[in-house]
Amino acid sequence: MPKRKKSKYKYVAINKKKYYFFKIVWVDITGDAGHATKEEFDKFECARMVSFAYVYKKTRKGLWTFASFDEKEEVFSDRNVFPVGCIVKMEKLNVESR
Repeated sequence: MPKRKKSKYKYVAINKKKYYFFKIVWVDITGDAGHATKEEFDKFECARMVSFAYVYKKTRKGLWTFASFDEKEEVFSDRNVFPVGCIVKMEKLNVESR
């Protein structure tokens, strides 16, 4: 019987379903309620954020992630839903990745 090849990507199996670990780069709004000159306002940009999480599901409109989970039950914590339009890059992490 052939040996099953181990996945080179980091994942967790919960209730026999694999959830893979990703580095997600995304943009977020930036806000400021203070006064600013035209020059300061022209330099105002969105924040480029990085999140590390397991992907629960992805649709054309959203990406559902979690970072914590219960080892005994199908329970997820540290959850987020990202609008797909704000995601710049997704990288599935290798087992050796940090």
